[in-house]
Amino acid sequence: MSTYKTKAIILKTQDYKENDKIIWLFTEKIGKISAIAKGAKKNKSKFLSSTLPFCFGEFVIYRGKSMYLINEVQIIHSFGEFLNDLEMLTYASYLNELIDIALLEEESNRELFRQVVTAYYLMKNKVGDVEILVRAFEIKLLSFTGYGLNFQNCCICGKKISSSNYINFSYGGGVCSECNKQNGVTLTNTAYNVLKILSNFPLEKVHRVSVKEDTKKELYKILYGFILENYQKAPKSLNMLNVFKEESKNE
Repeated sequence: MSTYKTKAIILKTQDYKENDKIIWLFTEKIGKISAIAKGAKKNKSKFLSSTLPFCFGEFVIYRGKSMYLINEVQIIHSFGEFLNDLEMLTYASYLNELIDIALLEEESNRELFRQVVTAYYLMKNKVGDVEILVRAFEIKLLSFTGYGLNFQNCCICGKKISSSNYINFSYGGGVCSECNKQNGVTLTNTAYNVLKILSNFPLEKVHRVSVKEDTKKELYKILYGFILENYQKAPKSLNMLNVFKEESKNE
């Protein structure tokens, strides 16, 4: 029987049988896994507060005959603040959904783990614009799962470019004026330059980047396009928030 002690965040949960829960974890050591927390639904369970979405902690897990089981949890931070703020809740859920669709079971990715924990703390402390933080995280996600974006050279011919007005989703970057523009989207030079900056900045520094609303819309459209291009499932967590924002503007 293999036992692991690892830091992890809870991506999502599901009731299982009468008193148990299935917990989907993104662990530092062994990647994304699902595990059973026995008795977690009971009022006096030792797992009651440590098996909620977004909880970050030190988990002791072991592999049973068919699934992992959670043996112990020491909470580092519950991130319960997200549950009291609709915008934070939605964006945190979106980050978790991205991790879920981008990684295979037991696919270890320590750097991506560090990025999502960093993003959690930045969101909790309301550092900078959460929308830009999420766009920067999307770029990191693509990079650390093998789909790094190139904003320094034409992604088709390789010629060095300072900016571009077209992004190609298949090749993952900007296109120079001489190459064919297909399977992509046009964008302003401002949006391109912001993408270049975000791709080079660590998450801890993206709060320094100020972006206008029109450019934010461009960034969302472009990065969502890359996510659809490279992963088998489309994330849905932001859909309702985007509808809500549009309705609020029209009131």
